[in-house]
Amino acid sequence: MPKIASMSQVILSVGVLAAMGAPALAAEPPPAQSATPKGFECHDTALTGSGAGFKSSQEESAEAAKVAWLEKAKAIYADADWTTAKNPLMQCVKQGLYSKCFAVGYPCHPKPQ
Repeated sequence: MPKIASMSQVILSVGVLAAMGAPALAAEPPPAQSATPKGFECHDTALTGSGAGFKSSQEESAEAAKVAWLEKAKAIYADADWTTAKNPLMQCVKQGLYSKCFAVGYPCHPKPQ
């Protein structure tokens, strides 16, 4: 039974994200593409990471999102880091006292010499 409650919470959260994001995306122009960090080359696909479930603090949720993003980024570039990502974006959603964050960005690494 707890598994069903957990799954319904995730489904509800996704629905809330979709409902909240749709009007905002329609009203705002797409963000400008930022330049690749100097001396770096970046992957052509943005990656998204989010921690498992909702956390009791937004800082903890943001850190979990970065860790999940970094796992995916290191599979592409072993030396990838969130601080050198192209177009890094952290989006967080609150549900009551809990938060869920999503880290989005293009992984980059230093250009070979």
